[in-house]
Amino acid sequence: MTDWLVAQKRAAKTAKWAITMTKQLISLQKGRTPWQIVSFCGPNGCESAGIVDLVAVRKDHRLPKAGFKRGDLLEIILIQVKGGGAAWPSTEEIMRLRQVARYYRARHVVLAVWRKGNHPALYRLKRTCAEGCHSKEAWVELTTILQVFR
Repeated sequence: MTDWLVAQKRAAKTAKWAITMTKQLISLQKGRTPWQIVSFCGPNGCESAGIVDLVAVRKDHRLPKAGFKRGDLLEIILIQVKGGGAAWPSTEEIMRLRQVARYYRARHVVLAVWRKGNHPALYRLKRTCAEGCHSKEAWVELTTILQVFR
């Protein structure tokens, strides 16, 4: 087997584990309504095209806006997952994540970074960031998962 093929298989395995560990971490959160996690896998369980890897969604049971009843609306959180030695999202990817979040009116955009042997580290995308800010400056590390998934 060629080196790039071995590397590709290793990266695919790491990506699967990163997604699995992130889903497990979120599903452990017991809130008023549990989060449903939707993953977007491509053929044979590999990564698919697009900027969003997971979507956490649940019914919003708070007092609704006029014209809606309790439980009519949804809370949406977009999640991008990075595993192993994957690079942080580029400035272009951050712009795309913001556009998708705005389009679907997502409550938060989360980056889950998983390294073998650890729980995923979670980062929330800042609402605003100076034009051209470095990709790591656009994220705030979560000290507790409840900052987003309450």
